[in-house]
Amino acid sequence: MAKDDSHALRTATATSRQVGVIVRRRPGVTRWARWSWAPVALLPDAAPADWRMLREEDGVTDFHAATMPLTLHRGETEAYRIALSEPVPAAYVVLRPSAPGAAMPWRVHLVTASPHEAALFQTSGDEIVEKVAMPDTLVPWVGDWVARHHFEEPFVKRRRRPQEMPVEDGVGDARVTRASDVYRSPTGHRHARQGDDE
Repeated sequence: MAKDDSHALRTATATSRQVGVIVRRRPGVTRWARWSWAPVALLPDAAPADWRMLREEDGVTDFHAATMPLTLHRGETEAYRIALSEPVPAAYVVLRPSAPGAAMPWRVHLVTASPHEAALFQTSGDEIVEKVAMPDTLVPWVGDWVARHHFEEPFVKRRRRPQEMPVEDGVGDARVTRASDVYRSPTGHRHARQGDDE
């Protein structure tokens, strides 16, 4: 690798490679959904595609749904380390519903190597988020990016300020009505049995 190329890799804030997304359509398991859709694989350095059918067998069809950038960011290396540490190194694909009238009900929205980024799309219930195997040719590429840019942040123990020291005598706390109450729960009176304070 040329010296200039090496310097560019060390100072870059992001890098990308194009990956094809393989989506599998199979018959639905309920009467309310005719089809079930799921990303199942990635094709490194694939050419552009738009739901090109690759294989059809026994009602199951694989499509090269799209080719998208897999982008690595310098500030997310910890997440990439998690993806690489899986028993099978992983990437993640997010599908979003297509616009009304589209030929296919889903469109590829994102390919990422960050489980944290993928998790952001799992809460709404509108997207399909799937973990897929990271292709063998992408694993060293992601690993090299992590090796170049990851650093462990030093642990800094927070020192307590003097005004944060707990008050032992309860002075100034309106909830404390007598000295023996200092060590009682502030909400304890709500659950006290009748006669406890008599």
